[in-house]
Amino acid sequence: MSALQAEMAVLSALDQSSFVSRLDGIFEHSPWVAERAWLMRPFEALEDLQQALCRCMRAASADEKLALIRAHPELAGKAAMRGEMAEASVREQSGARLDACSPEEYARLHQLNTAYREKFGFPFILAVRGLDRAAIIAIFANRLENVPEQELEEALLQIERIACLRLHERFAT
Repeated sequence: MSALQAEMAVLSALDQSSFVSRLDGIFEHSPWVAERAWLMRPFEALEDLQQALCRCMRAASADEKLALIRAHPELAGKAAMRGEMAEASVREQSGARLDACSPEEYARLHQLNTAYREKFGFPFILAVRGLDRAAIIAIFANRLENVPEQELEEALLQIERIACLRLHERFAT
C-alpha cells in the first residue's frame, strides 16, 4: 500500500466533521461539498475523492452552485488588496504574480472584474496556476464574450480544476 493509499484509508475512516475539516478550503468557503462527499466513502485513490467531490458539486441545486461561485474572490480584486482571501487563493494568485501587477494591469483587471460581475452576477473564476498575467487578462477579456449559461458552466469547470489542484497540493502528489 502506497503512502497516498494509506492516507486515503485514514481520510475515509474519519468522522464527518474531521473529514470536512481535513478538506477545508478545497472548495472555497463551501464545506457542504465535503459533507456530501463523506457519504461516498471509502476512497481508495485521490482520483476517487476528487470525482466524489465534483459529483457532489455538480448535483447541487442551482442556488448552491451560484453561492459556491460567488464564494470565490475576484482576481487581484478588493479582497486581495485587503488581505481577505482564503490562504489557497492567496497562494494561487501570488503564484500567477497577480500581486505584482503594474498600475495599468490592476486598472485593467478592475475594469474586467466590474464588467464581468455586471454581466454575469458573479466573480470571474480561472485556475491561474501556470498562467502569466498577460494570459490571464486575455482569457478574462475573451470570456466576457460568453453568454451567461456558457460562463456559468465555465465557472464550475474552473472550480473543478482549482479543487483538483488543491487536492493534489494538499496530498502532495
